[in-house]
Amino acid sequence: MDDTLKRLLDAEMKAETIAQEAEQAQERIIQSALRDARAEDERFTARIPDLHRDFIAKAEERAEQTVAELKRRYDERHTQLRETAEAREEEALEAAFSLFLDARR
Repeated sequence: MDDTLKRLLDAEMKAETIAQEAEQAQERIIQSALRDARAEDERFTARIPDLHRDFIAKAEERAEQTVAELKRRYDERHTQLRETAEAREEEALEAAFSLFLDARR
């Protein structure tokens, strides 16, 4: 019976040692995961200025494209109005002279 108790005690001690080693391994894994998470967070935080600059650059590019498109439309409309005014200039002059001459009579 002493042998059986001794084997049981040895088995219990081995089980306790295995459980402690498993707990230590678990703690190492947790600490490693925490370090990795902190490192990733630091890398992301360090990239924020670059991400911000990229966002601003793209927004400025879109704004410049919009301004260029609006200017192009304005120029087209200005040209159309100028052409219309020139096409009707003779008619407007004749109407003005007629009004002027009729007012003098």
